[in-house]
Amino acid sequence: MSVRCGIGYDSHRLVAGRPLVLGGVVLASELGLEGHSDADVLTHAVIDALLGAAGLGDIGMHFPDSDERYRDADSIELLRETVALLRSAGYTIVNVDTTVALQEPRLGAARERIRERLAEVLALDPGSVNVKATTGEGIGFVGRSEGVAALAVAALDG
Repeated sequence: MSVRCGIGYDSHRLVAGRPLVLGGVVLASELGLEGHSDADVLTHAVIDALLGAAGLGDIGMHFPDSDERYRDADSIELLRETVALLRSAGYTIVNVDTTVALQEPRLGAARERIRERLAEVLALDPGSVNVKATTGEGIGFVGRSEGVAALAVAALDG
């Protein structure tokens, strides 16, 4: 067994007129995330963590924002493609741990739905996927509710 770890990070600006999607779950919010795809920072961070653990580059290499095929893309589908790529390269996902930094809305009840959604796509037991949340405590772009950031760590066997 050879365990490999990777880290992923993403952030996007909050804007009016877009849905707020985190981990494939749409949250009730007046503001959503701006981006080429659905701007799901949490799923993007997970993708980067997985690709990093496998030494397969980053999300921008595989799903560039310069490619119109990915305009308004569902990031969960991009995660599915990433999981398939890892499997074809001989890797098994062991676990994923994440943190979402957002001032509001609070993740609350959505946290478990996010965890279950990510676990389903990753083909993991929900106990192998962790979703944490923090605020910006009024500091920086997160604290001023200007954007959302996410961090993910993934472990692979392979």
